[in-house]
Amino acid sequence: MRFRRKSADDAQPETPGAGAGEDTSAGTAPAGPHDVNEMPELPEGVQRVDLGSLLITPTSGTELRLQVDEATGDVQAVLLTAPDGALELRAFAAPRHGDLWSEVRPQIASDMAQRGGTATEVEGVWGPELACELTRTLTDGRTGQQRSRIIGINGTRWMLRATLIGGAARDGENRARWDAVIRTVVVRRGEGAMPVGEPLPLSLPEGARRLGPAATTPAFSKPSGSASDGAQPGDATPGT
Repeated sequence: MRFRRKSADDAQPETPGAGAGEDTSAGTAPAGPHDVNEMPELPEGVQRVDLGSLLITPTSGTELRLQVDEATGDVQAVLLTAPDGALELRAFAAPRHGDLWSEVRPQIASDMAQRGGTATEVEGVWGPELACELTRTLTDGRTGQQRSRIIGINGTRWMLRATLIGGAARDGENRARWDAVIRTVVVRRGEGAMPVGEPLPLSLPEGARRLGPAATTPAFSKPSGSASDGAQPGDATPGT
């Protein structure tokens, strides 16, 4: 899914070149996430999981999984899960100059409202975020509130969308732990021209194995134990 843009350069591809990440109006924090050309070294013995456009650092207590389209086999998103919540990650092509996150926030809020939910803009570590709530019907027929926090971070010709789900979306010590995970993410934009708003391609890591029964969006994980999963940042709510 691509983000919709209102500007005239809607149909024009973003051309390669340096100079991305200069606009930090979405509040890009200097400590991360990082562009692949500026990523810090890891401690000896620790390796990032290479998923194409996203490089994920193994984090204690989390499982890394991938959301895959059953029909096409394309990896759609990355999801880090833990007992206290989850983090959904996906990156998009962005212009060298501008603020893609500010453009797409109203779109996400509108999509949420159309689905009967709410999206309230709040200030976060990286600037404006969307605190979302949506009433969902559970498998046992009961209804419950699904809470998420959608974060957009402008980078070097890319925008990372990070969606905190469940307990991870609550402020406090728990939120701080998940923010630290977001800071470790590395984005690989690539040099080729891409339309602004186009999802950056994700790929299965070598040796990934399928988990669970066949599904529309099956999950995969690394046999090593640092598993990885994903979701679509273009949607109003995670996992849809």
